Amino acid sequence: MERPARSDRSSEHDWLTLGQAARYLGVAQSTIRKWSDDGRVPAFYTPGGHRRYRRPDLDSFLERSGPGTGGEPVVLIVDDDERLREYVRVNLETEGYAVREAASAEEGLRVLEEGTPDLVLLDVMMPEVDGWEMLRRVHERHGAGTIPVVMFSGKVDEEEPGKAASRGAQGFIGKPFDPKELIEQTKQLLQT
Repeated sequence: MERPARSDRSSEHDWLTLGQAARYLGVAQSTIRKWSDDGRVPAFYTPGGHRRYRRPDLDSFLERSGPGTGGEPVVLIVDDDERLREYVRVNLETEGYAVREAASAEEGLRVLEEGTPDLVLLDVMMPEVDGWEMLRRVHERHGAGTIPVVMFSGKVDEEEPGKAASRGAQGFIGKPFDPKELIEQTKQLLQT
């Protein structure tokens, strides 16, 4: 005898891993983990202690909170240095920001098409397409000054801050930088 399908049974495709859920919401894994810990996004745990998320719960969260955010300002970090992105992300998330990451200018432009962040932190020196070209494309697609951009560079001379301002960036920070300075500049730009 064949058992009838139950309408209340969830499909295995409705369940997402932490990484899949983070991509679905367009945020870093640590951000969705924090939202789970805060009770904003329901998470279920496997016997091995891994988090699983139901797609309908994520959709409901998006409807309540808007895409990619739990009410926090969203910052996009574009830098080819994974360790630096992680360092900046952790410091910003500690201050209550939602963070998206991109490892290249092309990836950063794709992330921008998925949802407009409140601020972009953009490395100048990246392979293939550099930060200046990405900044030009951001202005071309979204309008100059629409999305605040802070430029980073390991090459710091007296002309760099002026160059950033003349090209439409709202700030410039030389690497290595003081994370407190970065956080303060981020806060100031997001308040205006």
